[in-house]
Amino acid sequence: MKKIYPIFLFFFLIKIWLAGSSIPKDYKLVYEQDFLDASSKNDFVTTDASVWNWGKDKKYGYIEHSRKSDYTYKVRSPYNIALVRKIVVKEFILDAKLQQTGKEYGHRDMCVFYNFQDRSNFYYTHIASVTDKHAHNCFIVRNKPRIKISFETTDGHNWSAHKWHDLRVIRKYKSGEIAIYMNDLSKPIMRAVDKTFEWGQVGFGSFDDTGRIGSIQLYAPEVKKIPQKDPFLAGRPAKKNEGI
Repeated sequence: MKKIYPIFLFFFLIKIWLAGSSIPKDYKLVYEQDFLDASSKNDFVTTDASVWNWGKDKKYGYIEHSRKSDYTYKVRSPYNIALVRKIVVKEFILDAKLQQTGKEYGHRDMCVFYNFQDRSNFYYTHIASVTDKHAHNCFIVRNKPRIKISFETTDGHNWSAHKWHDLRVIRKYKSGEIAIYMNDLSKPIMRAVDKTFEWGQVGFGSFDDTGRIGSIQLYAPEVKKIPQKDPFLAGRPAKKNEGI
């Protein structure tokens, strides 16, 4: 039996980590947001603007969803959504800092949205304390309530308290691959395969919990700019749409 020397094991593990953490050469940084001031909120279109606030702590500036949005829609899916305006991607790597600020329970969550077509057609990943068919999985919304598409996931994610977590989403359109990483870039916490949606927006939020988003970087081989319509008009009370 061959002896594995610690130094070789060290470099082997480093190689694995770098494979997961590197950005492909043909990808470029197409969007970045450090949330340095309150004007950063203007980069996002949301289900309920009154829920979203800007703030900062000792580490990061951020936007925060502070309660469940006053928003309902015919297709059951998350309530708190903030989409990056005017940018659509098909294949991408998305990095962000997430901090969950709510109480601990099984479905304590934050969400990331991607390849968003309209309010009834998009992917999202629900990152929660416990996994089940409605939590801590990758989902597709396609003109009907969410359906789980992930074939691999962990038992859940430990959000803890007052802690920032490193999110990475990898979407490869040609293969349909979706991979979700949290804190450890050497092993995804979720994997899925689906080719339904092509170009679409990315965003963040929660099903109905509270949390913070900081330091976003979006990398892609291609990007398109679009006129920004409000995809959430139909789900808001009339008074919420006044003046929009």
